[in-house]
Amino acid sequence: MSKQIAFGPVKPLLDDPDISEIMINSYDKIFVEKSGKKIPVEVCFKNVDELSKLINDIFTAYNKRIDQEYPYADLCIEDGTRINAIIPPLSRFGAAVTFRKFSNKIKCLDDLINMGMLNRKAADFLVACVKGRVNMILSGGTGVGKTTLLQMLSHYFDPDERVVTIEDAAELKIDKEDVVSLETRLPDREGKGEVTLRDLTKNSLRMSPDRLIFGEIRGAEAVDMLQAMSMGNTGAIGIIHGNSPNEAMNRLESMVLMLGLNLSSLEIRKMISNTINLVVHVERMRDGKRRVTCITELRGLKNEEIFYNDLFTLQEERVGEQTIEQLKSAFQYYPVFFTRLEEEGLVSGKTFSG
Repeated sequence: MSKQIAFGPVKPLLDDPDISEIMINSYDKIFVEKSGKKIPVEVCFKNVDELSKLINDIFTAYNKRIDQEYPYADLCIEDGTRINAIIPPLSRFGAAVTFRKFSNKIKCLDDLINMGMLNRKAADFLVACVKGRVNMILSGGTGVGKTTLLQMLSHYFDPDERVVTIEDAAELKIDKEDVVSLETRLPDREGKGEVTLRDLTKNSLRMSPDRLIFGEIRGAEAVDMLQAMSMGNTGAIGIIHGNSPNEAMNRLESMVLMLGLNLSSLEIRKMISNTINLVVHVERMRDGKRRVTCITELRGLKNEEIFYNDLFTLQEERVGEQTIEQLKSAFQYYPVFFTRLEEEGLVSGKTFSG
């Protein structure tokens, strides 16, 4: 697969295109996600030592630390598979490893449309927003497809743009010539050399980026992202965990508040609503399918709260004898940036019709 690592008993699972995730709870208990459902498998390791050796081989091959001082770690290997491992004493019943595979079936935005993640009208609107350099946040829970959607939208970046990606474990593969991929680093055994997401965000502003991509916003780097967006780095895209656009922005506000910068909640909300234009929310449905459930504009403040203008929402629609869910336009107002996109020939009034 990569780096000549022998993946042992999990190799057949990694090679199975129908398996999207492999969850090793202990050496003798492994689950996989197949067609959106989590199921146990009979595959297992011989003993604790065999699993421990695999973890050590993987992370050593990529010069990543995982030991008693730093008993958990993440990395992304060449084929896009993301690996997380956590070892005792943090994992009480033995080492646990999660492999999240990047689907080879998904090569373009049309594939996500065919899979039902979003429809053509919503996809065309998002492409227009990417081309029109609208600042965007992708929100949702873990494993819902936010990174995959971002990867497919990146195909529409201007070829002449200089793109800088900022991630904990570099996994984004931006298919452009002028791309710089930045990744955090843990401190060494003497406690030196740590590089955080915030460090990378600050440094990225000195790299003449045309577009900044944030693999995940989860802490102090939130304020630097907002500052970068407000300094003219338009077209930035970031990922935040949250159960709704509202909750994701509340989390972003809390991240900035925790820095103790002498900014009030109102000032932070104003900063967020003035810099982030759009939130695209993705969910995993009960049947296991990943769906974009709403595309929402942040339209400034109203009564000191962020005013959310839902542009597309997932709605039930009766088709013959069946009830299906479709992303339908449901906006109160055309987005503030709509006129600019219209002038650039990226959208028209028909974008939200039907």
